[in-house]
Amino acid sequence: MPKYTTQDLRNLAITGAAGTGKTTLVEAILHEAGVIGRAGRVEDGNTVCDFDDLEKEYTHSLDSALVHFDHDGSHVNLIDTPGAPDFLGKAISVFPAVETVVVVIDASAGVETVTQRMMKRAAERNLPRLIVINKIDNATDLPGLLVSIQELLGSVCLPINLPSDGGKAVVDCLGATSGSSDLGDVSEFHTATVDQIVEVDEELMEKYLEQGEVSQELLQPAFRKAMREGHLVPMCFTSARENVGVRELMDVFTKLCPSPLEGNPRPFESTVDGEKKDFFPEPDSSKSSLAHVFKVSSDPYVGKLSVFRVHQGHIGADLQPRVDQERKAIRVAHVFKIQGKDHSEIDQIIAGDIGAVAKIDEIHYNSVLHSGDISDDMHLRPLALPKPMFGLAIEVATKGAENKLGDALHKIIDEDPTIELERVKATGETVLRGLGEQHLRMKLQLLKDRYGVEVNTKPPKVAYKETITGKAEGHHRHKKQTGGAGQFGEVYLRVEPLNGEEEGVTDGLLFVDDTFGGSVPKQFMPAIEKGIRQVMSNGAIAGYPMQDIKVAVYDGKHHPVDSKEVAFITAGKRAFIDAVQKAKPVLLEPFVTMEVTVPADQIGDISSDIAGRRGRIQGTEMLPGNQAVVIAEAPLSEVMTYSSQLRSMTAGAGSYSMEYSHDEPTPPNVQADVIKSFQPQQDED
Repeated sequence: MPKYTTQDLRNLAITGAAGTGKTTLVEAILHEAGVIGRAGRVEDGNTVCDFDDLEKEYTHSLDSALVHFDHDGSHVNLIDTPGAPDFLGKAISVFPAVETVVVVIDASAGVETVTQRMMKRAAERNLPRLIVINKIDNATDLPGLLVSIQELLGSVCLPINLPSDGGKAVVDCLGATSGSSDLGDVSEFHTATVDQIVEVDEELMEKYLEQGEVSQELLQPAFRKAMREGHLVPMCFTSARENVGVRELMDVFTKLCPSPLEGNPRPFESTVDGEKKDFFPEPDSSKSSLAHVFKVSSDPYVGKLSVFRVHQGHIGADLQPRVDQERKAIRVAHVFKIQGKDHSEIDQIIAGDIGAVAKIDEIHYNSVLHSGDISDDMHLRPLALPKPMFGLAIEVATKGAENKLGDALHKIIDEDPTIELERVKATGETVLRGLGEQHLRMKLQLLKDRYGVEVNTKPPKVAYKETITGKAEGHHRHKKQTGGAGQFGEVYLRVEPLNGEEEGVTDGLLFVDDTFGGSVPKQFMPAIEKGIRQVMSNGAIAGYPMQDIKVAVYDGKHHPVDSKEVAFITAGKRAFIDAVQKAKPVLLEPFVTMEVTVPADQIGDISSDIAGRRGRIQGTEMLPGNQAVVIAEAPLSEVMTYSSQLRSMTAGAGSYSMEYSHDEPTPPNVQADVIKSFQPQQDED
């Protein structure tokens, strides 16, 4: 059993933009706590959290990393997360494991786009937030930064300590009622913060108004309540590199941040009698067990490692939990506490704590481990992760390595919920999708370095579709004589666009038999339809799937000896192609809806750029903090690489999301180019 209890636990995610010093801050904390003898440096590749070879090469975090330490009677779990936009999915995915989200801000860089995104995502999950202003020894305008934070992130952001002595120390402004700081009189900041806190407790407010002050013992419960309700976002100041404000920050973690017993309830769901029911686990180690897996990784020494947060009950060798809806229980032989790349075995992971199990293939990202008396359908309320839109078509560089590639991709996708693999039927390509160019580049390097698989990549083709806009007739006579029994089949048919919802449509085709008098025997109709469906699948003008077409066979001829199924397949196929080419065929391209978030002064540049990509601006919305959202529709072919282009245009300050909207006819010049490049396979006649 661990020496600490659920009440002693504190779970925090360290988030923020790249370059704010998150990993350096964690190093300083571990050093101050006595976990490590000397704080490492990211640029030297010797930190506890950035232990992966790729992280050392890129000199920034690419994945979340878990560490823990003991301080002042509390056991603290910290999760260091990446800050680069391409890896924010990894940061957001740890939110279900923590009570508090710590957002680190560079004192010189100020409030960046990622800062706002992480604050917003944490608020959406009803998680208390704590701001840490780091690198105060290099700050140029701290008063201006405070104003900017309150304008962009809200007036609820208030300091509980302040820099002093030119950024060489910090002074308390929550417990202290007087003194001086680099930002002015301590008493003014003390009064503003206490005024904000007491607003969540009427009795405490009355006492405060009567006495003019309240004790820290009375203030602390109200402080935690204000954090839980989002009524207060406390701010602390540090210089992690110079070890300024680090111990004070550790005191804030243990004395003021909520324990699992005090945090906001975690939203789980299950389906009972066809209805979704909310379930809020109780952080009690004696109750039925419920744990959520928020990270999966491949460790070179212990194999597959599944990291989980216990929300109720406990996980240990004495328990055989089930995984999701699997009826068969799994055997948990060992559970671990994680310290960067190191793992230490422990008897059990108690309620509220974070641990890991190894080499259990049944467990995946987002899995729920549970006792048999908890619903098999229990799952965490879905977490909104960034959608992978940037894609590369991939194929193995060496023949015969397809199975090896498939196994490696399965492991990589299992580790990262923002990586997707899609087999695009319309183009015949295998497309790997991620959050951006850097995201995919890192994954491809991982394929090579860890799994020994090299792939060739290229921009994916656009998944066009074909259809018709007019009516036409088609005809083909298939006659083949090879010395013995021959082949004969003749088909006349009409094509027209489908209008609305018509019965009998399958895969975009409505096939109708309008023949009479036995011109085409009924037994050959399925063969004609089969030939037409082959063209529907493979395309008639450019090699892309067809949709929304009605075909009526109205006449034909047959031979009592030579007519066979294969003859009518070919006749139906070519009669259909003949008709389509006369029926004003068009190529449809996918359009996406985009929401582009940028600084307000760049609305014009972004709108002009989207218009230049054949896009249409649907509207704009102004956001707090001089931000704006441009809403637009654009052809996917023009915005497939928009991630890197937007980053270049906005110096990294822009972000966007997009999703499939609808299909539209391509412009004539685009259609002509696509058709020109199509080389259809010729059937033997």
